[in-house]
Amino acid sequence: MFNVTKKSIQWGNETLTLETGKVARQADGSVIATLGETQVMANVTFAKAAKEGQDFFPLTVHYQEKYYAAGKIPGGFFKREARPSEKETLVSRLIDRPCRPLFVPGFKNEVLVMATVLSCDLTNDPDIVAMIAASAALTLSGVPFMGPIGAARVGFTGGEYVLNPAMDDMHQLRNNPDQRLDLVIAGTKDAVMMVESEAYELTEDEMLGAVKFGHAAMQPVIDLIIDLAEEAAKEPFDFTPPDYADLYTRVAAAGEAQMRAAFALKDKQERTNAISAAVTAIKGVLSEEDLADKNLGSAIKKLESGILRGDIINGGARIDGRDNKTVRPIVAETGVLPRTHGSALFTRGETQGLVVTTLGTGEDEQIIDALNGNSRSNFLLHYNFPPYSVGEVGRVGSPGRREIGHGKLAWRALQAVLPAATDFPYTIRIVSEITESNGSSSMASVCGGSLSMMDAGVPLKAPVAGVAMGLILEEDGRWAVLTDILGDEDHLGDMDFKVAGTEAGITTMQMDIKVAGITPEIMSQALAQARDGRLHILGEMNKALAAPQGFSEYAPKIETMQIPTDKIREVIGSGGKVIREIVEVSGAKVDINDDGIIKIASNDAAAIKKAYDLIWSIVAEPEEGQIYTGKVVKLVDFGAFVNFFGKRDGLVHVSQIANKRLTHPNELLKEGQEVKVKLLGFDDRGKVRLGMKMVDQETGAEIQPEKKEEPAEG
Repeated sequence: MFNVTKKSIQWGNETLTLETGKVARQADGSVIATLGETQVMANVTFAKAAKEGQDFFPLTVHYQEKYYAAGKIPGGFFKREARPSEKETLVSRLIDRPCRPLFVPGFKNEVLVMATVLSCDLTNDPDIVAMIAASAALTLSGVPFMGPIGAARVGFTGGEYVLNPAMDDMHQLRNNPDQRLDLVIAGTKDAVMMVESEAYELTEDEMLGAVKFGHAAMQPVIDLIIDLAEEAAKEPFDFTPPDYADLYTRVAAAGEAQMRAAFALKDKQERTNAISAAVTAIKGVLSEEDLADKNLGSAIKKLESGILRGDIINGGARIDGRDNKTVRPIVAETGVLPRTHGSALFTRGETQGLVVTTLGTGEDEQIIDALNGNSRSNFLLHYNFPPYSVGEVGRVGSPGRREIGHGKLAWRALQAVLPAATDFPYTIRIVSEITESNGSSSMASVCGGSLSMMDAGVPLKAPVAGVAMGLILEEDGRWAVLTDILGDEDHLGDMDFKVAGTEAGITTMQMDIKVAGITPEIMSQALAQARDGRLHILGEMNKALAAPQGFSEYAPKIETMQIPTDKIREVIGSGGKVIREIVEVSGAKVDINDDGIIKIASNDAAAIKKAYDLIWSIVAEPEEGQIYTGKVVKLVDFGAFVNFFGKRDGLVHVSQIANKRLTHPNELLKEGQEVKVKLLGFDDRGKVRLGMKMVDQETGAEIQPEKKEEPAEG
């Protein structure tokens, strides 16, 4: 019934297995990839004809994590997987980015890739397994895909690169100083296609070494997919790339001069309008047959690309007049919004971000429900890209994959320099509102985010800046690396390479390659130019703000205290009664975690102190010999019971009340009276013994016994 093909290799510390032919047999390509006990099923289907008039390639990738894979039931009211989580969106992008450029140019049939996590052993992250499964399914499907690709994760600890480190090692990397890198890489046998990373001030050489290590480590995976395809691949889909050379010749003749003049305009809006006018002029002289040709859009794009790329590769200026290494003019401002905790307006050429920092308490931490369990995050970064930022109208809705991806990239760049939660007990939320865009708004978010956090008083280890690099790589081998690319250079170029970091090193690197053939020499040149650009931008940022400022008067003040974990229950009380009472009496917010770290927050310092004292009175142990202020709660024949340490009572024996004989304690004391007592010790049963007669009841000072005069020598 089944025609199963299965291939396996030893990869790192685990066995990697690819299997096809048993499940989802009606898909064009279906593979179950297994690494350890993590399993991902990838299914590929594609339309056998393109939609009429469609001038783009409709590739859709969905990565799905099923909670049953880790033996969990989803949270929430409906108890089923719903909208994609942030990780699912990011992994979908990880699969899409290296695969999309490898489809044969001109192929515009709809393609759907679905990767479903079936089992997760909580050691091997399913994202790498999903990338491998998707690559294998595409290779088997017969779709015109020039793969396969391989993928790998690279860690860096003790000066050594690590292949596919465990999920626990990569989780909350900021709290794991031994691990300095989480890098995901994908590529073909000959070229790197995609890099995504979270780093902790690594040098350019260390990052380049990680890329080389990862590319070498994925080669057995590529060989395994090829081995599987040799036995199980379907016949290649009958597709011949369209030949529109004659159409292109007519398009160029009709409008090259006007298009070249349009690209000579330095202002983005003027250039955009002029390009649109040139396209209209071209269409105005073409025949009805040419206008109906479905390759017209591709021919016009080829004309635009040839003009932009040709000028640069031949040593000319870029479309805004810069050379290849110059960063556009920068204006950085901080404190631009009066009531926010921290704000910055970062403008680089025609790209601008209004970035705002808000400081919150432990209640504001994000709870993340994932396959590997629930966790909390005290650093959030949200990126918004409204249509007006590029002078367009458009639909405004929930964040798309691009917004989530750009926000995560900026998050990775900045989180490496955050202070430890024990040193800075705030939840930090950054919102980047992109108000203008013409190239690398994610890197503007990094720069603005760094400035706005310092404006809010966040003690960053160092300021962070980012820059986007581009590449023009011609078929004859000539190439040029571009610093601080424009939107058109990104759209018509061959590489989008973003690098962010401090003066000391790189904190994130993201690379997307649109063509094969990126050599280590090109990458080394790009990293060197990126470092020069980053240092220049840091210098411009320092003109606005070089060090963290004081706290805004509108930000909550937070004090932390550590209590023994066995005291947590006492502070919380039955059903939360005690902690609610502390909040009501003090007026401060109180948050306590499982490690016994308590955060007390308020805009009123007196409220923080009140809450602190109330908690301390519950958890602290009284010390023998210390003097305390207490209240008489009960009088008995043999003494007085005094509440002196929170809810703790002790007995002042009648003989310890005064330096004279008393018949009954009520001769000097009454219930409710405030008294000063000294802790004398504990009896055999652990009961507290207190004394009053050795304490000055007005000052609280201990009365020193008078020294007896020694007899004179005679």
